[in-house]
Amino acid sequence: MGTLAQTLDLSEEQYRGREFADWPQALKGNHDLLCLTQPHFVREIHDSYLEAGADILTTNSFTANAPSQADYGLEDRVADINRASAKIAREAADAAQLRDGRPYFVAGSLGPTNRTASLSPRVEDPGYRATDFDRLASTYEIATRALLEGGADLLLIETIFDTLNAKAALYAIARAGESLGSTLPVIVSGTITDASGRTLSGQTVEAFYNSIRHAPLTAIGLNCSLGATELHPHMRELSRVAELPVSVHPNAGLPNELGEYTESPGEMAATLEAMAKEGLLNLAGGCCGTTPEHIRAMREALAGINPRTPPATPRITRLAGLQPLNIDDSTGF
Repeated sequence: MGTLAQTLDLSEEQYRGREFADWPQALKGNHDLLCLTQPHFVREIHDSYLEAGADILTTNSFTANAPSQADYGLEDRVADINRASAKIAREAADAAQLRDGRPYFVAGSLGPTNRTASLSPRVEDPGYRATDFDRLASTYEIATRALLEGGADLLLIETIFDTLNAKAALYAIARAGESLGSTLPVIVSGTITDASGRTLSGQTVEAFYNSIRHAPLTAIGLNCSLGATELHPHMRELSRVAELPVSVHPNAGLPNELGEYTESPGEMAATLEAMAKEGLLNLAGGCCGTTPEHIRAMREALAGINPRTPPATPRITRLAGLQPLNIDDSTGF
């Protein structure tokens, strides 16, 4: 969504629309706000991905949370943005279903926020935190309820670099589900920050999974990160340990000095095809730099390949710090 939103090259006035014409802060670059001010542009982007072969639309709500919207003075409009983002995607999915006679789904995007509950942004004060669990859970619950009201089928907690943020989102979703009397479908997707295979908060792939495997997840995955090729070994590790479906939606490579993503649709599709043939994938898509052409190439490359069969893993105590600690009969102390 953000990839094509940036190519629109909209003006400050277009971002503002009529409702925010006199807003005291600059709003250009707040792509999620377009759900309120320019919904037709958001709908056109969704339609382009559906036409390319997408089965699941992700809502335009990646930064629709209080910490991120505070940069624009729009904390109080978080629910409105999320609700509108889901409504636009729902309408696009329903129109495609009516046209094609098959179902399409809407994933409500819950981004990581621009705050981290585990790390200090101040080098001189390592104990400082710019947010906490309760504040994160509060904004995630507001977003979750609004996404569901707008018509989302499932929740996607994505681009997680701090597992504590993900836990706050999971707690918020559980609270919302409890009040609705249902368990909500949830996908959690982490992001690897470098070739070490760890998240920004320092966890390995298995440690990340151990930290959230207690939650009733629909799928677990990796997204964004370094590009499809670099994610391959980390997807192999996730596929090894996860007893549930796994997803991948990588960046189209890394941006060059001009900010352009360099992995072509064919290159990205070939890498995902290799992952799928290795039995690593259940869901596939794209993140930053991924255009409808990338999705079309992926769909063609993955057609006919059997999805991964999740492994049966023994029921043992599984803990995690930065690395996993799995305790079984062979574990010594």
